[in-house]
Amino acid sequence: MFDMIIVGAGPSGLSCAIEAKKAGLSALVLEKGSLVDAIRRYPASFIWFSTPELLEIGNIPFVVPTVRPTRVDTLNYYQKVCQHFDLDIRYFDAVQSVSRVGDDFSVTTKDNRSYHARCVVIATGYFDNPDHVGIPGEFLPKVSHYYDEPFRYFGCNVAVVGGRNSAVEAALDLYRHGVRVTLIHRGKKLSEGVKYWILPDIQNRIKAGQVHALFGSTVEEINEETIVVKTPSGIQELKNDFTFVLVGFHPDTDTFKRYRIEINADTLAPCYDERTFETNVPGLYVAGSVVAGKNCSKVFIENGRTHGGVIVSSILTRR
Repeated sequence: MFDMIIVGAGPSGLSCAIEAKKAGLSALVLEKGSLVDAIRRYPASFIWFSTPELLEIGNIPFVVPTVRPTRVDTLNYYQKVCQHFDLDIRYFDAVQSVSRVGDDFSVTTKDNRSYHARCVVIATGYFDNPDHVGIPGEFLPKVSHYYDEPFRYFGCNVAVVGGRNSAVEAALDLYRHGVRVTLIHRGKKLSEGVKYWILPDIQNRIKAGQVHALFGSTVEEINEETIVVKTPSGIQELKNDFTFVLVGFHPDTDTFKRYRIEINADTLAPCYDERTFETNVPGLYVAGSVVAGKNCSKVFIENGRTHGGVIVSSILTRR
């Protein structure tokens, strides 16, 4: 019997485990992938806009030789934090069910392991749920809903679907590494939320013809060698070797429903007490970006890392 089981080993989940350990509570972290798996799957050349101190957890200093930490810096940092606190984390064993058993919880994983705890925290993030555009060919092997790195695509015709930060950054990275890029966006212009220091760059690349952009356009079909796009001037069929569909992510409402967590119909966020992060199910908490539903841009590492302290305080008060 654990005092707390945390589902998800991202920064918010780790903060919960660290605060629990500091408070003398026993905590187990269950993770379906690797440590901070979403960050591990970021583009290889990813650099944070946030400074290191805004990514720190457990009051462990995040020291790097540059102003902005890289993806590798961040992975190394969180590994060291886990080693420092000797956190109990079980990797590559996805949680299948969370159910109440009397006043406690039973948690079962895909390998049919069963654990018991007085409280459970859902800190699964949103990175595993990319939005789809629902067109023929979207799941061909040449199509991806995540951007990895540019070097594989040198000399190829690549389409990037989307008009927000992920799509814009991918288009720029591909262009700078010898890729012929077409950026396709259904809006008449790029999203208002594109980072201010990136916007002039992409606008200048488009103006110079270095990135081909189709605005007010939607992809109708993806084929083995082409992509069909509906544009304001008509249907265009473009040569295409690879396509990135980078149109955002959505909350995992199915999981909330399975756990009997009520959902806000407008935001698709779990219903919870903002003072404690406890849901309508007593003893079942949410932490990190899952609390925001469709508004996932409002909760990220910089503020989600504080949720652990609030949740542990709530649990101690209950006890």
